[in-house]
Amino acid sequence: MASMPLAVLSVAQFLLALDYSIVYVALPGIARDLRLDLSAAQWVVSAYAVPFAGFLLLGGRLADRVGAGRLFLAATVLFGTASAAGGVAGGGATLLAARGAQGLAAALLQPAILGLIGARFPAGPARTRALSVWGAVGACGLAAGVVLGGVLTRYSWRWTFLVNIPVTAACAAGAAVWLLSAARARPEPVHLAAPLLGTGAVLAAVLGLTFGGARGWADPVTAGTLAAAAALGAVLLARRRPAGSAIPSLRTGTAAAALYMASVGSEFYVVTLMLQDRDGYSPLRAGLAFLPLAALVTVGSSLTGRLVRRLGAARTLGGGFALAALGLAWLAVAAGRGYAAGVLPGLLVSGLAHGIVYTSMFNVGGRDVPAERQSSAGALLTTSQYLAGAVAIAVLTLPLHEGAYSTAFWLTTAAAAIGAVVALNHKARTAVITERKCSTEHKYSP
Repeated sequence: MASMPLAVLSVAQFLLALDYSIVYVALPGIARDLRLDLSAAQWVVSAYAVPFAGFLLLGGRLADRVGAGRLFLAATVLFGTASAAGGVAGGGATLLAARGAQGLAAALLQPAILGLIGARFPAGPARTRALSVWGAVGACGLAAGVVLGGVLTRYSWRWTFLVNIPVTAACAAGAAVWLLSAARARPEPVHLAAPLLGTGAVLAAVLGLTFGGARGWADPVTAGTLAAAAALGAVLLARRRPAGSAIPSLRTGTAAAALYMASVGSEFYVVTLMLQDRDGYSPLRAGLAFLPLAALVTVGSSLTGRLVRRLGAARTLGGGFALAALGLAWLAVAAGRGYAAGVLPGLLVSGLAHGIVYTSMFNVGGRDVPAERQSSAGALLTTSQYLAGAVAIAVLTLPLHEGAYSTAFWLTTAAAAIGAVVALNHKARTAVITERKCSTEHKYSP
């Protein structure tokens, strides 16, 4: 019977990942219909990512406070309602407001999902298998979003929002049947200051980057917005660190989540603009061009469990990032040679790496976290992921304004290479600590 709750949780995770990337291929159509330039159209992605990242820690606290099952149900209903509003939006402001509401719902739903996994599956092989399934489905959702977005945009970009309604209805029904009794409430305090500071800092940073590209870096509005982002970030850092952030594996997982989103997680944005704006692909053709990548993401995710058992989670994560760097570097060098010779090889290699990195980074990050803190730890990991995603999209838009696709790919390559170093350095530190512990135990053993 445990398979049904996991199925509901995995479908919900698929939806969250799908909704981040499904609008990529639809962006040119949305921009034309609602008369948005590239800087404004970027916010169709960022308006989802910023509240998602900013309120995840609040979502983790609420999951602990009211019960993960109840929060899952409420957040699913909110997500479906916001999707309906986005599907019928008549202007850019309405659409961005709907995307923001989707992001808020996602921020509540994600930690509820992780809390329910922690409650339903005990630490050890059972939880590892559940997290592997959940991670594989999430990675596939991010990849499938660009394919499905291309298919749906052939008819109307509005279907990229309306398609969520039956899925959220099914998840809400499944939650009512299988999930409300799990992960019961605990008297945890709920603090609003940190989520509001974090959201304000990210929002100001992304706005500052947007203004910098459009108005110039010396413009007073640009400088003021970036200064506000720095001030809010400084106040946030001066406050108490989130619970569990001192756990080494969680620190590594948090860094990996950010670098994942700055590398293969942002690849979709660059590739879809390149295919449609530079190469003249239709939305459908651009979506179908991502099919090989989506297939390799699935393969990579399915391989991760075996790789983790054989190599360990940190080494698997480092290898995935190294493979991602190779695929993205190929796109930086060869993307101008056409799809078959230039784009396709890079998509295949980076797609395989994508599945490995996404699944293994949550294995690393949540490995040493107690079951009762899985919601908050999962929120911290995903906060890092989507915060980095919002900032990465804003940074990548700067060279893309000039059509510098190679530069954008080199930036994602650099992020993947840093991810490999972070993961392998964690493996090396863990090995040293283990060796010292064993040496100490042997020294004082009778």
